[in-house]
Amino acid sequence: MDTSEYAIHVFHSHVERSGLKNYLSGKTVLELGPGDSVSSAIIAAAYGARAIIVDAGRFVRNETAPYLDLEHALAEKGLLHTDLSGCRDIEEILNSCGAKYLTDGLGSLKKIEDESVDLIFSQAVLEHVRRHEFLETMQECRRILRPGGICSHQVDLRDHLGCGLNNLRFSEGVWESEFFAKSGFYTNRIQYSQMLNIFRQADFQAQVTEVRRWEALPIRRNHLSKEFGSLPEEELNISGFDVLLR
Repeated sequence: MDTSEYAIHVFHSHVERSGLKNYLSGKTVLELGPGDSVSSAIIAAAYGARAIIVDAGRFVRNETAPYLDLEHALAEKGLLHTDLSGCRDIEEILNSCGAKYLTDGLGSLKKIEDESVDLIFSQAVLEHVRRHEFLETMQECRRILRPGGICSHQVDLRDHLGCGLNNLRFSEGVWESEFFAKSGFYTNRIQYSQMLNIFRQADFQAQVTEVRRWEALPIRRNHLSKEFGSLPEEELNISGFDVLLR
């Protein structure tokens, strides 16, 4: 979310995919894993919506200048906006937007009221949720989603080392260790079909809207850890996908 245009594009893409483009006023939007930016709080407010932002830690940068630029970009697009000119820090920006920024990951989700969120979205985030917390995270998302609500997720199944499948070289014991989990390049290595099954276990109906593939497998099979060696090539060839959950 480093630039205003990118932040607006990501927000718009999830809203449009969810069919809520003209229906956000008065709604509650939750973003999972915003990283170093709370831009979605300002964009949601421009649509008359309230944002809840949930991350696994406080990673947001404290500069206010990028958010003033974002406010200006939204105003140029004719969207309603909150006056952030007097805000001195991130907390004041969030308060001006009526937004919440929660930083305890799954623990934060558990504190959100049942059936209180209309849209949950994430951009290349689900693959970073710890493997042992993934199902419970999805179950919590299901619990807080209002009847008729929707989730929109873009999932990146590439490794975060070289955008290939180098993460599949390691055994589960090594990869899921605290050292690797806190390395900055951890992904849960949950593959496409398995992730769809977990969505269903959490009582979601999943609609895949796009699947992205490599033209050729980016790793030799004999380099894969044994947990992944038996996966069919058509599964391993999936580099990412977009999905709606209801």
